[in-house]
Amino acid sequence: MGFACDVLVAGSGAGGLAAAVTAREAGLDVLVAEKEPWFGGTTALSGGWLWIPNHPMQKEIGVADSIEDASTYLLHEAGEKFDPERVNAFLTAGPRMIEFFTRETAVKFDPSATFSDYHPDAPGGRPGGRSIVARAFDGRELGRMLSMLRPPLPELTVFGIMIGSGAELVHFMRWSKSLASAAFVARRLLGHGAATLFHGRGVRLTNGNALAGRLLKSALDAGVRLEASTSVKELVREEGRVTGAILESGGSAVRVMARKGVVLACGGFPRDGARQARLFRHREHYSPAPPGNTGDGLKIAEAAGALLDESLPNAAAWVPVSRVPRGGGAYGLFPHFIDRAKPGVLAVTRHGTRFVNEGNSYHDFVQALLTTGETHAWLVTDHRALRAYGLGFVKPRPLPIAPHLKSGYLLRGETVGELAVRAGIHVALEGTVEAYNAHAKMGSDPVFRKGENAYNRFYGDPDIEPNPCVAPLAQPPFYAVRVEIGDLGTYAGIATNGHAQVLDAHKRPIPGLYAAGNDALSIMGGNYPGPGITLGPAMTFGWIAGRHLAGQLP
Repeated sequence: MGFACDVLVAGSGAGGLAAAVTAREAGLDVLVAEKEPWFGGTTALSGGWLWIPNHPMQKEIGVADSIEDASTYLLHEAGEKFDPERVNAFLTAGPRMIEFFTRETAVKFDPSATFSDYHPDAPGGRPGGRSIVARAFDGRELGRMLSMLRPPLPELTVFGIMIGSGAELVHFMRWSKSLASAAFVARRLLGHGAATLFHGRGVRLTNGNALAGRLLKSALDAGVRLEASTSVKELVREEGRVTGAILESGGSAVRVMARKGVVLACGGFPRDGARQARLFRHREHYSPAPPGNTGDGLKIAEAAGALLDESLPNAAAWVPVSRVPRGGGAYGLFPHFIDRAKPGVLAVTRHGTRFVNEGNSYHDFVQALLTTGETHAWLVTDHRALRAYGLGFVKPRPLPIAPHLKSGYLLRGETVGELAVRAGIHVALEGTVEAYNAHAKMGSDPVFRKGENAYNRFYGDPDIEPNPCVAPLAQPPFYAVRVEIGDLGTYAGIATNGHAQVLDAHKRPIPGLYAAGNDALSIMGGNYPGPGITLGPAMTFGWIAGRHLAGQLP
């Protein structure tokens, strides 16, 4: 027993849904098979940013850019792993992809003139303007399908509220300092309470949940067929061409004929322990990715003769995470994006010494940690900074810190030395803090230069002068949160060309087979150039795949 379609898409993250919507808008019959019970994939858990140089909104925010500068920047970032064909395809198609989705679908974006490339001083880098974020979305537009959208990470919400980036985040950070911000937060709390009462969850979707929701709405509007709890187990090939797949749903197998082809967008391998053990330098790894992201796309592609490239210097996009106790021995994961850049926050190893500019990107932070041979670090701060900014899952004043102390998530000491003993950090921490404070009083960090680039300053505190990222740790008691190595998605993956076609061992396209999102080999060469460098290429190559399947060549 089986059925047919023109295009079969495995996975419902940004890459998969972008391919599905594009192909369907071109008139093809499209089926999306999602392994998990929810749609949205890792995208629904993400920040919702896309890195798209030369996007159409740059003129509105007064940012000048060029393909040449973006290519120069990616060459600097990727080094010997720079892929001219795929990079050119991405840079050329990215702006066109944004125009298509904003014109034809429910997907809308907002630009940022100040969200910087992560290495803004590198050749071709920019201090802002290349990244866009999904516009907040009213989940009620999904109707009953709202319950099928993957909810955000609980650890990244406040009382269950998804907090948008940009101005909305500023309001939540400053609500105890500003009446306008306090009123904004109060309205959000009341609105969320009412929505939860009537809909069972918040309906104002932001960040990655907004992007996933908008893509899902676009798929529904276009007439894409959507099947949850349905996994792709095996590709079907006839005379060298991929013509369909074997799906599994509810314990039953079904054969699907895909007349035009199959797109693999299963989310990479962040939950594939065997591949991690082979490719990751560290043993202990904690991924906030959906549990179903076990490398299915890579496995079935390889079985069909695809080339897997595992040669990148970093097999994944690293991020420091802390384990948040949920009770009963369970825990959630909190990705540390913002807090590390705040003035009065230091990162040290168990030896009590700093190892990095804390304000650098999460990927750079973990790369620096890996060079020390350690698998975890500690974020250390004082009472002033903790109550002003929070730390990880600990929220700023007036929310209480007692529950976090009781659970063991947050450690406290009346002195730096006492904190070191409690956390198992070497007492050299005392000397580290003393040496840092000597310069921090003047807003300087001569050792690691925290706060000296645009990306650092984006997450700093503008009220702290002269350096928004540097202040002494001087007000007891002192606090620490342990961070581990996690990821935001994997980089190693299926080799593809500029049309998103999967390549075989001889680097020839396998007819009828495409890959997008984290299943495909990253074009970033194992580096992390800026905010949205996974979702930007995911949607772009999904769009490229959808057009190529429909015969709409560039």
